[in-house]
Amino acid sequence: MNKKLVAAVIGIGVAALGMSRAASAHVDLAVGIGIPGPAYVAPEPVYVAPPQVAYAPVQYWRGDDGWREREWRRREWREHQWREHEWRERHGWGRD
Repeated sequence: MNKKLVAAVIGIGVAALGMSRAASAHVDLAVGIGIPGPAYVAPEPVYVAPPQVAYAPVQYWRGDDGWREREWRRREWREHQWREHEWRERHGWGRD
């Protein structure tokens, strides 16, 4: 019976130690004064102008053949105008 009694006393002692640790838990109370600390301020947006578009003169791939193409187009336009003029003359268009 002594062994049971010793075991019970040790058990109660361990339980008492555990309860004292739980009982020693405490609550902190803090009082703050309303002085704000450093606050984050977003930087102002930076607006960048759109890039300027620069147009380069037309480059012809065939070297100096660009003037030939322009002359050919002018000649074709003149011939078209002359054909249209003759057609109108034949069909009586353009007369009052």
